[in-house]
Amino acid sequence: MKQKLFSFVSLFGAVIAIWYLASLLMNGNQLINNLERKNQQWDYQQIVSQAYEVKRPMLPAPHKIGEELVKSILDKPVTSKRSLIFHAQITLNSTLLGFVFGSILGILIAVGIVYNKTLESSLMPWVIASQTIPILAIAPMIVVVLGAINITGVIPKAVISMYLSFFPVTIAMVKGLRSADKLHEELMYTYNASARDVFWKLRWYAAQPYLFASLKVAIASALVGAIVAELPTGAQGGLGARLLSGSYYGQTEQIWAALIVAATLGSILVWLVGLAEKALLRRRGGLSNA
Repeated sequence: MKQKLFSFVSLFGAVIAIWYLASLLMNGNQLINNLERKNQQWDYQQIVSQAYEVKRPMLPAPHKIGEELVKSILDKPVTSKRSLIFHAQITLNSTLLGFVFGSILGILIAVGIVYNKTLESSLMPWVIASQTIPILAIAPMIVVVLGAINITGVIPKAVISMYLSFFPVTIAMVKGLRSADKLHEELMYTYNASARDVFWKLRWYAAQPYLFASLKVAIASALVGAIVAELPTGAQGGLGARLLSGSYYGQTEQIWAALIVAATLGSILVWLVGLAEKALLRRRGGLSNA
């Protein structure tokens, strides 16, 4: 435990040190260019002392991002549109809805592929090809098409999240449903088990580890989809909208703060899926309570 903690602290400290150095070099160069453009004299002591206080820096220092996080999380009510909690909640709604839709769609497609050879040869290439289309290219089209039939709000963003999250579930479940032991399957048929019994008591059981592994990828992809969906749609709320407004006005601290909140949110969601996986493994007898 101590060794892991030491490794984490060492790595974290190295990242922060490199970050401060990069911030000094990038912001210092930006400051020099500004001073020379105004024909003002400068020296390196001045650059070092002012590099971390540059307005609209190219790379904000970690403590400036920390100040922005405190200001936009602790100093603002959660109902304020300047609160990152407010925007994270909007993104989370789209993420979870798209994750549920994508997981269900992925499982249904996988079941169809496993039990129907025609679907495997006709549908699987399209499933793979769907992931080669840039999400930024189809996100506006999805919003326009759904808006034409009066479907607005969280649903279009959830559909985009579903588009990114169904693929890992489909691929993993196809592998998982086919991972059942053939001898066990033949033994069940020997005892006159129905196809439903074979699916629920053998194939589904064998596929569960594959399912949870894919759900961790899917929920992270759903979060990315929700954020990307907020960029081209002109959304007024969400972490994507926060990133977009920060880029418009050159507020790099705001951009980095939103990115850190998004990364933290993604880590929490993956951790929750991992907790569900551990609970299932304990129930199956595959993980000790210790």
